[in-house]
Amino acid sequence: MYDFLRVSCAVPELEVAGVALNADRIISLIEKANADGAEVVVFPELAVTGYTCQDLFFQRTLISESNKALEKIVRHTSCIKSCIFVGAPISVCGQLYNCAVAVLRGKIIGIVPKTFLPDYNEYYEKRWFSSSEELDADTVTTRDIGLGDVGDYEIAIGRDLIFDIGTCRVGCEICEDLWTPLPPSTFLALSGAELIVNLSASNETISKREYRRSLVKQQSARCLCAYAYTSAGSGESTSDLVFSGHSLVCENGSLVCENKKLIDNDYILTCDVDLGKVFADRKKMKTFKDSAHLYGKYQRTRTVYVSETVGGSSDGAFYPLNKYPFVPSDKNDRLKRCMDIFEMQVAGLKKRLDVTKSKLVVGVSGGLDSTLALLVAAQAMKETGRDLADVVGITMPCFGTSERTHNNSFELMSALGITSKEIPIKDACIQHFNDIGHDGKTLDLTYENCQARERTQVLMDYACKIGGFVVGTGDLSELALGFCTYNGDHMSMYGVNASIPKTLIRWLIDSLIEYNVFDKATDVLRDILDTPISPELLPPDEKGKIAQQTEDIVGPYALHDFFLYYLMRYGYEPEKIYHLALRAFDGEYDAETVQKWLKIFYRRFFTQQFKRNCMPDGVKVGSICLSPRGDFRMPSDANARAWLDRVNKL
Repeated sequence: MYDFLRVSCAVPELEVAGVALNADRIISLIEKANADGAEVVVFPELAVTGYTCQDLFFQRTLISESNKALEKIVRHTSCIKSCIFVGAPISVCGQLYNCAVAVLRGKIIGIVPKTFLPDYNEYYEKRWFSSSEELDADTVTTRDIGLGDVGDYEIAIGRDLIFDIGTCRVGCEICEDLWTPLPPSTFLALSGAELIVNLSASNETISKREYRRSLVKQQSARCLCAYAYTSAGSGESTSDLVFSGHSLVCENGSLVCENKKLIDNDYILTCDVDLGKVFADRKKMKTFKDSAHLYGKYQRTRTVYVSETVGGSSDGAFYPLNKYPFVPSDKNDRLKRCMDIFEMQVAGLKKRLDVTKSKLVVGVSGGLDSTLALLVAAQAMKETGRDLADVVGITMPCFGTSERTHNNSFELMSALGITSKEIPIKDACIQHFNDIGHDGKTLDLTYENCQARERTQVLMDYACKIGGFVVGTGDLSELALGFCTYNGDHMSMYGVNASIPKTLIRWLIDSLIEYNVFDKATDVLRDILDTPISPELLPPDEKGKIAQQTEDIVGPYALHDFFLYYLMRYGYEPEKIYHLALRAFDGEYDAETVQKWLKIFYRRFFTQQFKRNCMPDGVKVGSICLSPRGDFRMPSDANARAWLDRVNKL
């Protein structure tokens, strides 16, 4: 459901060479994972016997008992819906292979031998096992490998297997395979595998956990796949090593879930992976397909099809979901991201300053967007070594300007040490109303747009007068919704906030306060953060407070930014975006409210494309940008009916 797949990493409390006991514990974890709704379950490398049996692998008793244990596991899965990957030694044509055995509903559907056998430092695998490279057979029968009690049938074997389980295609590699310059999973992914499972027995040393995590994240990023890694737990022999039971699941370079303890054992780590992200990125990033075409000829793959589809029922309840997808939930991550973005904004504007040698003109309203734009302008001018007086902030009070925002505008400009000006526009707007035959009392769209366009005219003409250019203040969220006046606040010479969503802007300002970048402006910046978001185009209420609040008009920016992220980043359908939003905003917005604003989002997103098609230059700072010169091209007259119809049916 919605392209989610539930995956479990299962680490049993094994006994080295205690195969009968190990089988029972593996079966127990299979049942628990199945109860959690797991659709793919991954056990550690050589989980049936234990990885650290050493020369016991030469003993026929261990191998025959391992086969019996494996048979028991296979038989037990006849009533299990999950696809199981369990590690076991498998003897083929007189050679022993370290294998991942894929089991589904009482049958072995494939065997993947390990390719790269470590034989350095603490590892001696070549002493006991042969590499998949040495395997001559493409198939074996159950009887060939000593598994006669599970029926007599043929099994595909090799490192080149991809398991098509209906909902996705799964590739498999084992431990060291991942640590090589060109892991087998690279070819498996290029041939279509969307999920890679890794059965591992990686001992723990200082800092190895971090390195291991980085390997899994990077491989999932390069292969545009989900990657489930399960390593042997602390039940392995400690004669010379300690095994930690490190398990993690990554997706397109992001960590989805990970066990918490450094040394762990006897647990299940279950999460959902969002294959929709894999499908979307592979479709968009053509270099992935180019790589498949270029390198696919060097490594063949074979597909194992199952007779009955696995998965498709997960609703994503085990998937970590952030209702602010543009804003990292961890404070340290958020601070770093915000400061990085601010540095990119400043760098973009500095380049314009280097070329134009101009002064900078910013319209200052006392709101979030103009505040961030002004801070960027001040920092850019400072870093170029020029006088801050070359930044001109202009506040233009009119019908809706409140005392609070008016005062904050001047206090901010004073604290930054820039040139500040006030140019009231009320009389100019009244004259314009007279010119076009508007009564000046009807608080309609003309009433509002007149003010926005007058402010832009003042900024443009004043910039022309002093040899400057106008720094735009509009943000990504406003561009997505078209909540800007065409050829009004929609226009500038350079839009520093063009790819920053509304939900992130307040955190950018908060981070600048945290790092004390503009120490003299701290107090006023805090008050600006506390000010309601408003275009201030309608008169204040009887108490002089802001009467017009943006989110009452277009809806909550938290919802719209959520919709925007999943529409633009992954191309999700309305049903999935709605489903995710209900989860993310559970207890905050009910289903009717989410549906209402989703419909408005789609309607505005489609009808307002004409504004984006002629938007000013502005640097891209994140994964989403609506510039027609960069990331997003859409005809202005595209029809939104298909999307709106589906929202109506929710």
